[in-house]
Amino acid sequence: MSKEVVKWILAFAAAVIFAALIQKFVLLNIKIPTASMENTICAGDRLFGFRPSYRNKEPQRGDIIIFKSPDNETMDYVKRVIGLPGETVDIRDAHVYIDGADTPLTEDYLKEEWTKDTGPYTFEVPEGSYFVMGDNRNASTDSREASVGAIPKENIKGKVFFRLYPFENMG
Repeated sequence: MSKEVVKWILAFAAAVIFAALIQKFVLLNIKIPTASMENTICAGDRLFGFRPSYRNKEPQRGDIIIFKSPDNETMDYVKRVIGLPGETVDIRDAHVYIDGADTPLTEDYLKEEWTKDTGPYTFEVPEGSYFVMGDNRNASTDSREASVGAIPKENIKGKVFFRLYPFENMG
């Protein structure tokens, strides 16, 4: 083999190794399979998540996170953080109240009128865990359900930061 071919093979191998390391330690690439986050994120969208987002800081209310499914670790979920560690989340008449507040959360990102599982419910968010919900409350499997529950921080893979596809909604 010529030196030029060897150089090309080595360059290609280095690129593949670099891409694999980026995928493993920095970026998450996820395709959204359901409508649970519409209209913010739609079924079929391709997103990038940033793995190091929560290494030195905690998730904040409103963040959209990627986490391991509690009942199927080969699957990832994408949901919005609603309740923080140690908080009480009350759901009454399709509104969310934190720690007994008189005023509900402002949730202008909801897809439509919330009519399914509208409460009354009270959830205590354990320390080190987060209460998450989809923006399409009528079609979301989220922390309201015992099969999901509160999400431990160690199950959070990263924070959504970029929509790659569809290209007209990139950003």
